Amino acid sequence: MNKYELAVVVSAKLEDEERAAVIEKVKEYITRFGGTVSDVDDWGKKKLAYEIQKMSEGYYYFIHFESDSSVPAQVENRVRIMDHVIRYLCVRQDA
Repeated sequence: MNKYELAVVVSAKLEDEERAAVIEKVKEYITRFGGTVSDVDDWGKKKLAYEIQKMSEGYYYFIHFESDSSVPAQVENRVRIMDHVIRYLCVRQDA
């Protein structure tokens, strides 16, 4: 089992409940493919380095999880097509 960190930037136009639903959906994808979520860091609303889809701000979330090496690719395939996710990045953490 490897440790991973998934950074997700969610649209700032969403209400609190909708943002929570987006993050829950991402966590559900992780557990569906055999990973275990250990922690979710909510960094709140931050200014983006450059405009994306005419938005200059987004909500940043960092999801830490453990899984096999095949899980991040499967999760990224699902997160890539989610409507309210502006950007994402999954990296493996060293031991």
